[in-house]
Parts: sequence; C-alpha cells; structure tokens
Amino acid sequence: MKTLKLLLGFALIATLFTSCYTEEIIVNDLDNQPGITLNQLLSSHELWYVDINQTLGNGETPFLQIAFTVSFRNGVLYANNNLVGFGNQGNGYGIDVGTYDAYNMILDINHDIDGYETFDVYQIDSNTIELYNPFNDTSYFLNGYQRNTFDYDYVFYDNIHYFLQEYEAWEKTYTSDMGAINEFDNENYLQFLAGGNDSEFKSSQDVNIGNPDNIYWDYTGIYGVGDISNTMYLKTLTLDYDFFDNEYFELSVINDQRIELFHPSSETVYEFTGRGYIEFLREADATGKRIEGTKQLKKRKQKSAKKDNPRVNTRR
Repeated sequence: MKTLKLLLGFALIATLFTSCYTEEIIVNDLDNQPGITLNQLLSSHELWYVDINQTLGNGETPFLQIAFTVSFRNGVLYANNNLVGFGNQGNGYGIDVGTYDAYNMILDINHDIDGYETFDVYQIDSNTIELYNPFNDTSYFLNGYQRNTFDYDYVFYDNIHYFLQEYEAWEKTYTSDMGAINEFDNENYLQFLAGGNDSEFKSSQDVNIGNPDNIYWDYTGIYGVGDISNTMYLKTLTLDYDFFDNEYFELSVINDQRIELFHPSSETVYEFTGRGYIEFLREADATGKRIEGTKQLKKRKQKSAKKDNPRVNTRR
C-alpha cells in the first residue's frame, strides 16, 4: 500500500510538471518545427523591427510608438529610439529601457519611463510576432532580424526626418565660396520640431550662440523631406519661407552630427552641425529631466490610415 501511494505521488508530481511545461510551449508550431517557449521565441532574433505602418487599433503604446527596434535579452528590454548612433549604440541593440517577463504567451514589460504594460503574443510566421495590448486594443507587429543582416542604413534614410529632430538646433558651420549670394545665406540656425503635424521648422539669424536654449528664432514655417529617384542616400529638403518663397535643397548626411545642404538655385553648399543631442526615452531627456515647451519628443507616425483591430480581447 505504501508502495502504491508513492507511485501515485510520483505520477501526480510528473503530471503537474508536465502540465506546467506544456503551458509554456507555443502551441501554434509553424512549418512542423518543434515547439519553443515564449522566451526562446523572443530571443530567437537579436532585433525586432517595429513595423509601425502595420499597427492595428486606435490606441498607442508610447515606448513602442517611438522605437525603431526592440530586443529581448535575459529579462532586459533594449530599444533603438534614436537614429543618431543607430547600429552602433549598445552594439546595435540600442539602450536599456526596461525589464520584461515572458510566460504562457504573455509578455509583461516594465518600462523605465512608461511603467507597466502587458501584451498577448501571437506568432504570425517564422520571423513575425504580434504584440496585442488588451488595455488599448492595439496590436504592434515586429519583424525579427539578426544584427549582421539588418539594414540599418535603409531604416535610417527611410526615417531621416526623425534624425533632423534629434538635435535641439542645427548650426551652420560651413558655406562654400562658390555659389550666388541668396537670402538663405543669412540663416545660421535651423530647428526641426517633433509633435503636432511633424513638419514644423524654425530658423534664426543669430550668430555664435553656445547654448541652443538662447537662440532667438526669427521664423517658423513648414518643412518637408522627400525622396530622389534611384538613390537612397540623397533626399530633398524644402523649407517654406512665406516672405521669400520656398527654399529647396538636396540633403545628404555626412555623419551622425553633420548634414550637407546643396542649394541648386544658387549652387551653394552649406553644412550644418547638430547641437544639443536629445536621447529619446519619451518624456524625459538622457538626464531624466522632463522636456517641455517646443522640445516635444518625436513619435513615429503611421503613413497608412489607422484601422480597427479585429483581435478579440480575451482578458476582459
């Protein structure tokens, strides 16, 4: 009888352990691959690109709205929120932005700024996952890559208007000797603002201002960044000056802190250097100080119209 009780006890323990283990396994195996845990799925790709244009639902999860990539590494969440240093910062992973816990296809995240968020995780295919936030009924779709095959340059140039917003000001530091005299020669500082319609700029004729906070902005207008056919590395930049018409430039990036503007109508080349780098966490800068006033933080916006989310909330 004692032997029978022991056998029944071992059987019960084995059943409990088996059920706990099975609960952790992803049940919708793809391509007849063996089941894996959610933690294994999240760590199967070094980078998860946040495909913002595929987002479903009318809500927003702030830290996913600004991230270009996220990475899940041993309980620590990393993100590339900036294009300055993109591909180099944190060995390509970006910065540490919080912690996470993954279990039973549920992902709990404690973000350093935004706090707690929870997601239901769905595996769409071998390198795509869906993070469904039941509290705002919004799904984000993440595409998995390894760092050595991820096209950092494409993401950088496809989102270059966000790069312009990552400095408090751009100071003119070079003007070519060649080129006709024109009105833009007098502009010495530019600022590209995030928030709102994501297309507002300011300019100033101040000279030698050490602190960007002390710049007097003479003009506020609308700007636009466009593509040039057959090249990824050259863009157009149009600044709308009401009092002397639009200024049109060919924009190229020299490095993470310097851009070149070629002014075709005068054939003048200008170089601008970024001043006051803003490391985006969301509502705080790198020192934890809240950013106020005109220094609104960028957030990525869908180019496509928002769509209702068909996903059923199972946590209600």
